[in-house]
Amino acid sequence: MDTYDIICIGAGPTGLATAIEAKRAGMRPLVIDKGCLCNSIFHYPVNMVFFTTPELLEIGDLPLVCAAEKPTRVEALKYYRKVTEHYGLELRLYERVLEIEGQDGNFTVVTQTDKGPKQRYGGKKIAVATGYYDLPNELGVPGENLPHVSHYYTEPHELWNQDVVVIGGKNSAAEAALDLYRNGARVTLVHRGKELGATIKYWVRPDIENRIKAGQIQALLQARVVEITKLRSSITLKEKDWRRNRCLH
Repeated sequence: MDTYDIICIGAGPTGLATAIEAKRAGMRPLVIDKGCLCNSIFHYPVNMVFFTTPELLEIGDLPLVCAAEKPTRVEALKYYRKVTEHYGLELRLYERVLEIEGQDGNFTVVTQTDKGPKQRYGGKKIAVATGYYDLPNELGVPGENLPHVSHYYTEPHELWNQDVVVIGGKNSAAEAALDLYRNGARVTLVHRGKELGATIKYWVRPDIENRIKAGQIQALLQARVVEITKLRSSITLKEKDWRRNRCLH
């Protein structure tokens, strides 16, 4: 069993930055992730532009150079790949952490890939940097794991000329609904609140509100999804007072 000074669980920017600083301090770090490098950023919409400026995404004292004022998803992913290569970080990707045993100074991390046997790594310290954005907010309703339901939005092409329901009323839902609409999908936005979320980006809010007012995007507010079915790909909602049911196809 290999032994490391620190094992970082999560290969996102925080996990990578922790491993970099450990290596610069003369330690031997290992980074483990259940998915690919920067898995949460990888699952962002393909053409997404970050709200933040590049210097706030930088790690390891290496500059993030981008074509415009703010970096794109593609530019960020390329940057983190290059940073990882520059520092020669040791990674174990596509390995899910099953168990952590031991105590401070003597930990054992047990992992497993989809096809391989269990692996064990020793570490004096553990840094948990699993993040938040790679965990979907599940509805807890029947049918949400059917093949035609996705918890991630990537790109609109395959949904051209299709009826698409976007569930949510905050920034990600608004941006997905607008991108789908502009690429030829027939979009219905379902949100349990009385109005769209207050955290929607200031340049996105007037856009989504105008599309709704114009009837280009249908919005069902104060509506809660109670079931998603396979038959004709329908969604059952409870609206307004939560007593009336409605079915979308």
